[in-house]
Amino acid sequence: MVTITCDICKKKMDNPINDRTFFRYAETSICEPCKDNLELNVRTQIRGKDPFTIDWYEKMMKDACGKACQKGKV
Repeated sequence: MVTITCDICKKKMDNPINDRTFFRYAETSICEPCKDNLELNVRTQIRGKDPFTIDWYEKMMKDACGKACQKGKV
């Protein structure tokens, strides 16, 4: 059995690979509730971006993950 700790909320996920409750964004391990909150917060920035580029999206996601990890919440 594998145990992974969410880098944002520091919650331990037991057996995350089989339960599919574990996600990776920009070298960070994220639990499902933190992933949902992160996507909700980022969605408003994506809607206002014109023209949309993948490079901009990747940079924005890395920045959002880094800020969330520092704060301990999304």
